[in-house]
Amino acid sequence: MNQTPADVCARMKNNLRFFRFLSEADTAVLPPYFECRQVAVGDVLWKEGDSAAFAAFVMSGRIEEKKNTEFEGRQVVVGVYSQGAVIGEFSLIDGLPRAVTAACLEDAQLLLLTKENLDRLLVDHPELGIKLLKGVLLTLSLRLRKSFERLASIF
Repeated sequence: MNQTPADVCARMKNNLRFFRFLSEADTAVLPPYFECRQVAVGDVLWKEGDSAAFAAFVMSGRIEEKKNTEFEGRQVVVGVYSQGAVIGEFSLIDGLPRAVTAACLEDAQLLLLTKENLDRLLVDHPELGIKLLKGVLLTLSLRLRKSFERLASIF
């Protein structure tokens, strides 16, 4: 059954920890700014170096992100993300090429937010756009702190 962004966005607050800080009124405003995408196990969402067009909020399924190493053809898993996670969020901040490759470990349902739609949200509903950006920055901050801990545990 295909769901519209409005159907999926209506579930945001209850189903996604990322959106729990938003009010019901906030989540009611979001659907026109998001696109729904169904992806199948094995699908590659993007490859490291691709242009960054969107961030994705994982509604269901699991997504793995890998980073190329200095050894030809070798990658390291940098994260596995499931319901409630945001991935590809750098594209909303810096617009640089993708830093990692993202692939589906199981069928997944995603909500996509393009940089253009985020910019439109910031113009149309600045307070809501700022709340959303704060949530993305909090996610980035937490991941960076975890990366520091993992790196320190190696040495």
